[in-house]
Amino acid sequence: MLTVVCETPGTLRALNSPTPERGEGEVLLRVRRVGVCGTDLHIFTGNQPYLQYPRVMGHELSGEVVEAPKGSRFVAGDPVFVMPYLSCGTCHACRQGKTNCCSNIQVLGVHRDGAFTEYLSLPEQFLHKAEGISLDQAAMLEFLAIGAHAVRRGQVETDQHTLVVGAGPIGMAVAIFAKLRGGIVTVLDGREDRLAFCRQHLGVETVALGPDDQARLIDLTEGVFFDRVFDATGNPKAMERGFGFVAHGGTYVLVSIVNATIGFSDPEFHKREMTLMGSRNATLADFETVLAAMRAGQIPDAALATHRMTLTEVPERFPALLDPAAGVVKALVEC
Repeated sequence: MLTVVCETPGTLRALNSPTPERGEGEVLLRVRRVGVCGTDLHIFTGNQPYLQYPRVMGHELSGEVVEAPKGSRFVAGDPVFVMPYLSCGTCHACRQGKTNCCSNIQVLGVHRDGAFTEYLSLPEQFLHKAEGISLDQAAMLEFLAIGAHAVRRGQVETDQHTLVVGAGPIGMAVAIFAKLRGGIVTVLDGREDRLAFCRQHLGVETVALGPDDQARLIDLTEGVFFDRVFDATGNPKAMERGFGFVAHGGTYVLVSIVNATIGFSDPEFHKREMTLMGSRNATLADFETVLAAMRAGQIPDAALATHRMTLTEVPERFPALLDPAAGVVKALVEC
């Protein structure tokens, strides 16, 4: 079968690898769609802190069942989506239902080889039927679920001023679900094309980075700043600056991850009695939130899927996804 591996940062190679045999308790899956994530771009550029090379990337995927265990809830041909966070089920976090931050987690495409390939054999519990949605939509569930999880963590409420810093796919996902929960959403970013997308397809307020951005944010909130601030930049300076945008009594949620140490002013933090949260991955409940929103037509998924390529084309075309001029929001790989 065709497999594309990232051998070292900046090097992708197509291989003819053996088709996996279905393991005990596993489902053999024919991969059909893979979403390209910021994590994949970071792996390609050598800026992912939890990874060793070589690695087969890809954790946003949908597919069709080829073979399932006897007595399985799946049959051959079933369309499915995959929870790519392979949690142990027994650690302290898992016992609390926080499988998204399992201490022994194996994320497809990061800790173990992922979906830039034609077939995968995966434990049955991490596969779910993609009923009522397309294979394209099913491959976009994961990044949207990260946004839904962050918004649930931040407990966005009706009419709360909510700032999303970073208008990449994850920031857009946060904006979508914050708005669905009734938040008054503003997106801050330096790319006008991304901000224009947010205005057109998400229906949110936008502010461009620049000398007057703070004054604009003050005006939008009548001088009190934001009840909820979400960072989706992966930029240490932006993450540190975001502390200053949180209203007194507000909450700051760090959705992005960066391979650095960040700091903040403790007096300002205490003065505001700010709540600081990390948000990692998503749980099945968050995937179900996205599924319901998709089925209700509340997600502009057709607009989000801006680029396509085949698995064969990945080694040649993948580097171009890093070019801001390409206007990529979400690229889908068709297998």
